[in-house]
Amino acid sequence: MQSARDAARPSDDREATEQTRATVSAFLRALSHGGRYGDHLAEDATHTLMETGEVAHGRDAIVGLVDHLHHQAFAGSPIVRSLVAEGSRAAVEGEFVGRHVGEFAGIAPTGRTVRVPFAAAYDLAGGTIGALRVYLPMDALVRQLRAT
Repeated sequence: MQSARDAARPSDDREATEQTRATVSAFLRALSHGGRYGDHLAEDATHTLMETGEVAHGRDAIVGLVDHLHHQAFAGSPIVRSLVAEGSRAAVEGEFVGRHVGEFAGIAPTGRTVRVPFAAAYDLAGGTIGALRVYLPMDALVRQLRAT
C-alpha cells in the first residue's frame, strides 16, 4: 500500500526538477548576456574544474574565476546545446566560444576565436546552485591559442 508521503513524492520531484531547470537556465542566461549570474549561486557554493581539480570556494571566488575566463582572458560565453534536470541536479552540454583578449595560461592575447566543448554538473539546494563541476578540456583550449 502506498503511503500519503509516497503519493506526494512524484509531485515534489517534479517541482524540484522544474525549480532546478529554471535556476540553471537563469544562471546560464545571465552568464551569456552579462547579467548577475552570481545571484544564482549559494554564498558557500563550490566550483570544481574537473580536469585540474582546482576548486573555488564561495560565490565571490566563483564569480572572479568565471569573470576571468569569460571577460578578461576571453570575450566569450557558453553556447548551451542541452540541459537535463532531475530533482536537485542538472547537467549541461555545450561549447565555450570566445575571442582571446587577455593573458591565459601564460599566453599573451592572440585575438583568436576558440571553440571548446564543455559539460557541467550542478547540485542545487534551497533554489540556488551549491556545487558546480565543469569539464572543460584546457589542453584543447591552449592548442587552439597556440595554433599557427
